[in-house]
Amino acid sequence: MAELRWLLLGLGLVIVAGIYLFTRFKPRLERSLDALSPRREPTLGEPKLGGPTSGDGQPRTANADVFHEPTDPAEAEPEPPVLTERPACAQAKIVAIRLMCRSNSGFPAEDLILRMRDLGLRHGEFGIFHGGANDAGSDYSVASLVEPGSFDLTRIKKESYPGVSIFMRLPGNRDGVEIFDDMLATCRSLAKQLDGELLDEQGSSLSIQRERYLREEVIQFEHQGLS
Repeated sequence: MAELRWLLLGLGLVIVAGIYLFTRFKPRLERSLDALSPRREPTLGEPKLGGPTSGDGQPRTANADVFHEPTDPAEAEPEPPVLTERPACAQAKIVAIRLMCRSNSGFPAEDLILRMRDLGLRHGEFGIFHGGANDAGSDYSVASLVEPGSFDLTRIKKESYPGVSIFMRLPGNRDGVEIFDDMLATCRSLAKQLDGELLDEQGSSLSIQRERYLREEVIQFEHQGLS
């Protein structure tokens, strides 16, 4: 019995001594094994130990070494140039002249319509009068200044109109200057027969100078269309 006790005590001491030696020399053993193992070189995309770092303190990868962001403003990719287009010519232009009644009572509808018919104007599309019509259509038109601008032929005995707008659209069916001259002649005839006042589209008196200016606008528009 005593011999068994001494045997177990001896085994316990051996185990304790083995644990002590293993824990004491374990770090040295691991370093020795690392030294004996082959060294593996870092591959693409893995950080190189001790290599250059990026601005945020993280190791740069191989891709970061090749594709770097420019720090010099001159290196930055230039922005695409802004393309400016020349303004396109106006596709259409309206030239208008107003004929206003000098009295507050307005033009009697019957007198106004009879005078327009005498000058060759015809009641047609949109319920307004059109002049200079040919196979291609009308050259200029006359609309009431009272909404919706049409003339009700069933009420010519009762209606009156404070004024009308005589207007042309460019480009027209023929030469724009010829149309303007014909329209201006119609405006003058109506103003004389009805004792009305001619105004431009802004409500100012239609002077000789203003007539020339409107005519020049028509000429300029025609030239723009040919260029």
